Amino acid sequence: MKSFNNGKRVLAVLIIPLLLLGCALLPVTVGDSVRSVLEGEPETVTISREEYERLSRYAELDELLQLVEYEYYQEPDVDAMLEGAKSGLLFGLEDPYTFYYTPEAYAAMWEEDKGEYAGLGIQLLASYETYTCAISRVFSGTPAEAAGLHKGDVLVLVEDLEVNAYNLQEAVDIMRGEVGRKVKIQVRRGNELLDFEIPRAIVHINRVSGLMLDQDIGYIALYDFMSGSNAEFQAQLDTLLAMGATGLILDLRDNPGGWVEDAQIIADIFLPECTIAYWERRDGTREYYNATAGEVDIPLVVLVNENSASASEILAGALQDHQKATLVGTKTFGKGIVQHVATLQDVGNWGAGMQLTIAQYFTPAGHAVHKVGIQPDVEVTLPEGSTMIQYELGDLSDIQLAKALEVVRGLGGE
Repeated sequence: MKSFNNGKRVLAVLIIPLLLLGCALLPVTVGDSVRSVLEGEPETVTISREEYERLSRYAELDELLQLVEYEYYQEPDVDAMLEGAKSGLLFGLEDPYTFYYTPEAYAAMWEEDKGEYAGLGIQLLASYETYTCAISRVFSGTPAEAAGLHKGDVLVLVEDLEVNAYNLQEAVDIMRGEVGRKVKIQVRRGNELLDFEIPRAIVHINRVSGLMLDQDIGYIALYDFMSGSNAEFQAQLDTLLAMGATGLILDLRDNPGGWVEDAQIIADIFLPECTIAYWERRDGTREYYNATAGEVDIPLVVLVNENSASASEILAGALQDHQKATLVGTKTFGKGIVQHVATLQDVGNWGAGMQLTIAQYFTPAGHAVHKVGIQPDVEVTLPEGSTMIQYELGDLSDIQLAKALEVVRGLGGE
């Protein structure tokens, strides 16, 4: 799925008029300002030269449209063409994290943010290196689990769509929809291609799980940073501390990220007044995210892996730079860019949206994360083949978790 790295709940919902076509549809007079259509001259408008030059850039698109309308062997669906043009405009950025949402997809995205949606029950992570999309989590009690999908399976086909990092949202849209209807998918598991036909169902997402390890060390698995995750985390932490936890393991493995605000709130639990991360925009301006003095002082280990991305890296990087946690596992994913999610106002198409990369972020010490990742303090690589295993919660046959327990005890967690 995507990472909504949005500060201040930076879902900064923008209203952006979308102008794609229109030049050459009416005669245009270039003037100094825009004025309304004059009475008696209904087909003439006056616009500024700047506006005229901007519209002229889209003349070829309109020419293509007119040729299709005149010559195409069937009656074209112009609305569908315009939807495709919007997606194609953003596709030209060659950024898999920037894309257009149809109104239906936009509504579905917010539905998932609430923790419930109609689908198969998998979480996906796209690679910017291979442009493949792999399953990073199979939700418990879902059709995907019942069908036998595994963490680590690479999504190849959804119905007739060949899936890649650029069209992942389209694949997600296909997997969502009417409860009970089956979706055909194909995955690659190792060198084998496997086909499934899986019915949609209502999927309930839990953001956090936790328990006590050996009666004195608390363990919290945080699965994402979507709506409500910080409140669930705080409640789970309070429970473990009340049970006598003297040390804590925070598991961010396979956590693809989410809202920056949630990462900021969770970081603030453990950090004194300090910088959590900062953004840098194209023009060099920066925006800082800071913690207040609300520190919980407890030995802390953070588990990370190659699928810990985005907001996970913001949290892990802040705790590491300020020496408030020891990172155990493998180098993180390396998604160090942030996106705005915007609502689009385009004539006759209310409810559409877009996700747009707007800045790069850095850890408090100024380390770039994008395409670099964060190196753990203690590196522990899982044996070959075990990266596809979904261990039971707290299973110490997971050697990364076992090492984290050893490390947190060495930090003073008894």
